[in-house]
Amino acid sequence: MALLGQRSDVGEFRRRYRWLVLTAVAAFLVLMGRLAQLQLVQGDVHRAQARKNIIRERSLATTRGVIRDNQGRVLAANRPSYNVHMTPAEVDLTETWPTVVKLLGIGEPEKGELEKKIKDIQALPSKNLTPQEERRKNQQILLKVDVDRDAVAYLETHARELKGVEVSPHPVRYYPYGELGAHSIGYMREVGAEDLVKLEERGYRAGDRLGAVGVERRWESYLRGVRGFKKIVRGVSRRDDVQEVEARYLEEPRRVEPVPGRDISLTLDIDLITSIDKAFRGQLAGAVVIVDVRTGRILAMSSKPSFDANVVSGGNGVKAVAETFRRLNADPLKPSLDKSISAAYPPGSTYKPFSALAALSDRLIDLDTEVDCRGGYEYGKRFFRCTGVHRKVQLHSAIVQSCNTYFYELGSRVSIDRLAAVGIEYGFGVKTGIGINPESRGRMPTRSWYTRRYKEAFRGGFTLLSAIGQGATTVTVLQLTLAYAALANGGTLYQPQVVRSIETSDGTVVQDFPPRVRRLIEPNQEHLTWIKDALEGVVTEKEGTAYKERSRDVDMAGKTGTAQVSHVTPRGVDPGKIWYFNRDHAWFSGYAPSRSPEIAIVVLVEHGGGGGKNAVPIAMRVVRDWQKLKEKRLSSKDDADPGAKPN
Repeated sequence: MALLGQRSDVGEFRRRYRWLVLTAVAAFLVLMGRLAQLQLVQGDVHRAQARKNIIRERSLATTRGVIRDNQGRVLAANRPSYNVHMTPAEVDLTETWPTVVKLLGIGEPEKGELEKKIKDIQALPSKNLTPQEERRKNQQILLKVDVDRDAVAYLETHARELKGVEVSPHPVRYYPYGELGAHSIGYMREVGAEDLVKLEERGYRAGDRLGAVGVERRWESYLRGVRGFKKIVRGVSRRDDVQEVEARYLEEPRRVEPVPGRDISLTLDIDLITSIDKAFRGQLAGAVVIVDVRTGRILAMSSKPSFDANVVSGGNGVKAVAETFRRLNADPLKPSLDKSISAAYPPGSTYKPFSALAALSDRLIDLDTEVDCRGGYEYGKRFFRCTGVHRKVQLHSAIVQSCNTYFYELGSRVSIDRLAAVGIEYGFGVKTGIGINPESRGRMPTRSWYTRRYKEAFRGGFTLLSAIGQGATTVTVLQLTLAYAALANGGTLYQPQVVRSIETSDGTVVQDFPPRVRRLIEPNQEHLTWIKDALEGVVTEKEGTAYKERSRDVDMAGKTGTAQVSHVTPRGVDPGKIWYFNRDHAWFSGYAPSRSPEIAIVVLVEHGGGGGKNAVPIAMRVVRDWQKLKEKRLSSKDDADPGAKPN
């Protein structure tokens, strides 16, 4: 019995032993399978993760491209600046953080917000993070921009002790001419949180700046450049160890150099813009545009009042930016508005040449058509006043003396749709496509437009007002300049051009932009000659509206304009100063030289009063300066190349 019991125990032990062996083998196989999975199947993933834990990419700042005028003078450049970033997952709140706060002068409210943000990020688990949490944990936070040199020297000297804090070069945009041409050249603004959501994939990060308006905004992708990077190994201090570890763990490429932004060469001439600024002194607001009539290239664009591009770009700090924009937005003269292309105004008498061309082409008038001006024109139950009593006037004298009565009579003969059609043919009522700032299309009202607007029968008086550039007709300064350029060159309406070429930093032209023709108008050349003779008479004949303010040194043709405005008090304007905003707009549109035109110029003095008295002197002074610049540059060119043949 004892023997049998012993055998039973042995059998039980053997059964249990077999199960133990099977369990151990199964566990071993599971471990081997898991090891194979980790090393063979997921090996690359874990090796990459391990490498990521010790390897860091440090970005290398790029250089924004330089903007130059047509003579090569720098309009927008870069000055050295340094920003301080922090990686929350690496910074030590006990030792590193207090030193950084004191060194950078971070205020108490901002310090508390940053500390909370750091603690929230450091509290995230180290494993099983979502892609968003992973990105948040390793994303740098901007602490301060444009740090002074002493702080930069300290941070770089103590870089090993200040783990998680990084100083990165970040050039600041600088505009040598300040307010001159600021609307056209543009300025920079900091990338906001909302922008970052859209722009992060394109390489932008917190603290970056991008073009806000003007050429800076329109050509951002060319000017910006591309950041580079270099890979470094964390936690290795000895030089020999660094070289060994880098050779072992760093993959190629270890360093990618930044690509500098492209330089932009403009058609603008800063000397002409400076001349406009001087000539405009004494006037509160307005705009001037100068265009080469042979190419459509814009030589000058100026809008007054302006702003200092250095301040609004952040050159004087964030507080200065906020204060400046508060002041700009509160100013009833609207300094932020580009009055050359973003605002539309009634053109007044400067539109009369185009009304005349419409009537001439339809044979409703000719050079000898005569109208008796007795101080106005009676139409229906309304009397439309003229600027004076001109008596017997024909087309030439009507333009020279700016007789409204003649053009009221013209407006009674031609349809408003025909006036609008000719206006659109010369570029009015449609955007020019210049692209650097939001552009107004202006308005060429038609019969159907008035019917929709007033919801009643069309009235013939609307056409009379359109014929003298009043009523609902509005144009931009740029549109009017291009239209007068088309008159001057015989009917070619050009695409306005601000950028001449794109270049590398060493001056190599990457892309050149030749002139582009929008439309060949093909007017009757005899009619055009009549109009141009009259425009010359505006300046040279004693009865001409520009004669008294002409400059004997300037050979010029053009048309004055005095455009009435609606008497509405702008928001925020002191009622005691409303008289200014009830004044007419002063215009002068013309070209020079009168017989062989090279440039077209339009001057708008916002609420300036009479065009002959207030706009003409500005145009004359600027054109005189243009002539002097032209002669000086030709002389310098001849001195530099005495063997060159004259053109």
